[in-house]
Amino acid sequence: MENPPLITVIVPVYRVEKYLDRCLTSITGQTYENLEILLVDDGSPDASGAICDRWAGRDSRIRVIHKANAGAGAARNTALDEAKGSLIGFVDSDDYLHPNFYHYLSGLMTEDVGIAECVIGETDSDDLPMTDGTGANVLVCDTQEALRLHIRDEVFRQTPPNKLYRAETIGNIRFPEGNLIDDEFFTYRVIGNAKRLAHSDACMYAYRQTPGSAMHKPYSLRRLQGLDAKTQRLAYFQKRFPGLVAEAKRDLLLTCLFSMQGCLKSLSLEEMTVARQKIGGVAALTTPLEIPEDLGIKRRWLLKAAQKNLEGTAKLLNVLIRIHVLN
Repeated sequence: MENPPLITVIVPVYRVEKYLDRCLTSITGQTYENLEILLVDDGSPDASGAICDRWAGRDSRIRVIHKANAGAGAARNTALDEAKGSLIGFVDSDDYLHPNFYHYLSGLMTEDVGIAECVIGETDSDDLPMTDGTGANVLVCDTQEALRLHIRDEVFRQTPPNKLYRAETIGNIRFPEGNLIDDEFFTYRVIGNAKRLAHSDACMYAYRQTPGSAMHKPYSLRRLQGLDAKTQRLAYFQKRFPGLVAEAKRDLLLTCLFSMQGCLKSLSLEEMTVARQKIGGVAALTTPLEIPEDLGIKRRWLLKAAQKNLEGTAKLLNVLIRIHVLN
C-alpha cells in the first residue's frame, strides 16, 4: 500500500511554555501519522525551547530549530525552507487541533485542490468542543471565487493555521519578516496560486485567546501594516484579477475607516499626524469607488460617509459604540 503524502507541520514557538504541551500533544496525536514536525524556537526567553527539545526526544518526527528572535514570519520562513513534505500546515504554538484534523483536510485535497481549510473555534480553555468532520458541508471554489470570499472575510480568511496547503501552491511565497502583521501579506497570494480550494464547516482548529497577543493590545502605528497588505493586494488584483478590483477597493476603504477608529482611540497627537497621512494616502487609492445598491444599507452608508469625511465618520462610530448604540 502506498504511503500517504508527508505533511510538514510548522510551529513557530515563542513564550508559550504554559500552552506548548497541549499544542504538541494535539499534533503528535493526529490520526494522520506521516508527519514532519518542525518546531522553530524563535529565541524564546522562557522554557519553551527546552520543552521543544524534550518533545523531540520523545518523537522522532519532531525536529527543533533554535534561532535568534526575529518574529513569527521569519520563523515560518525558516521552516518553509527546510520542509520536506508535499503538503504543508502551520500551527500556532498556543493553539491545538482535533485529532482528525490532518486526516480530514488531506482527504479534501483532490488532485486539483491546492488548499483545504476548516473552521476555527475561539477558546480560552484546553477543551474546546470540536468535530471530526463527519457530515460536514464542503464548499469547493475556483481561484477567483475563493479570493472574492477572502475579500469579504467569509471563508478562506487570512489565517494560515486552519489550512492545509500543497507545497507547490506555496512555492516561493514567504511571510514578511519583522512585521507585527504578516498573515495578510501571505494568504491572498497563496490563494491566487491554487487552482481550486475546499472549505469545510467542520470546527477542527482551536484558536486560543490570550490577553498578551498583538490583536488584544491597544492600537499602535504598527497595526497599520494591515493597510500595506491590502494596498499590495489591490495592486495584485489589478494585475491578475481585475474582476475583483471594485470589491477590493470597497474593502480597503472600510479598512481605512476602521483603522482610523483604532488610531483615534489609542494614539498620541504626534502619532495621529503620522496615521492621518498614512490612512489618507491609502484611502485615495480607492477612488473612483463603485457602491452597488445591493450592498446593504449599513455598508453603503459607511462607504459614502467615509468617502466624504473619513475621520469624522470614524469619530462618530466611536461615539456610537461608546454610548452602546453600535457594538
